[in-house]
Amino acid sequence: MLILKLSCPDRPGIVAKISSYIASHGGNLLEFNQFTNSLDAKFFARIEMDIDQIDVSMESFIKGFEVLGESLDATWHFRPAPFKVKTAILVTKTTHCLNEILWRAAHGDLPLEITSIIGNREDCKAIAEKEGIPFHYIEMDGDQKAEGFKQIAQILINEEVELGILARFMQILPDWFCSQFAGKLINIHHSFLPAFIGANPYRQAYDRGVKLIGATCHYVTSDLDAGPIIDQEVKRVLHSHSPQDLMRLGRDCERIALARGIRYHAYDRTIIDGNRAIVFED
Repeated sequence: MLILKLSCPDRPGIVAKISSYIASHGGNLLEFNQFTNSLDAKFFARIEMDIDQIDVSMESFIKGFEVLGESLDATWHFRPAPFKVKTAILVTKTTHCLNEILWRAAHGDLPLEITSIIGNREDCKAIAEKEGIPFHYIEMDGDQKAEGFKQIAQILINEEVELGILARFMQILPDWFCSQFAGKLINIHHSFLPAFIGANPYRQAYDRGVKLIGATCHYVTSDLDAGPIIDQEVKRVLHSHSPQDLMRLGRDCERIALARGIRYHAYDRTIIDGNRAIVFED
């Protein structure tokens, strides 16, 4: 199977041209998701195809698409399947998101090859050791923060990481780091931002009597917690819920939203379009 992800200016006949190219080489369409943003006249698509019977090699098939892709003024990406995305997980102290990722990866829900777990604290080291995953402890207190990010960047490069997951990694990433790994970093945060900024947001939410609690999974940009949103999850809050209940519900939201966001990204179901993320759900 082969996955094609594509975006281009909208015009008549795009679907027909792509379908005709696949069929002309004996390929068979398995899934064709498309979206046209009429406000910006942009076309987005994700296509799964069976290429077992194509009349050329996969490499020649992909190379041959360049003529069509360039004629459409498109940006595109092919990924053969099955596959596993090389992934590093960045953590600090809390473990619920880390455990969710490890469980889903182990059970085949997430197509990840976890190369390492990186922490600015050692709280999650035991989990990494239990799973047989290398753990990198990076000192980032005080003046060591800048050097710490350089070390993390080098780890991601050395391990050829395609995706970095901030699983409650409680550090603000520098602009150069966000730029270097743009489109390859996913973060999770509680959806109170920016309404409840600072320490103990769940207590703040409790004091304000919120009726919904949630979490947002998004791509990382230099704008703190403001990157393109991949997925969100919410739960209703009752008047009887305590601040501890809100924390419990919040953790559930974080786990679910992060897992879905990772899945969409890993299966090439997302396309970043400026400040938005186009998501073709499965």
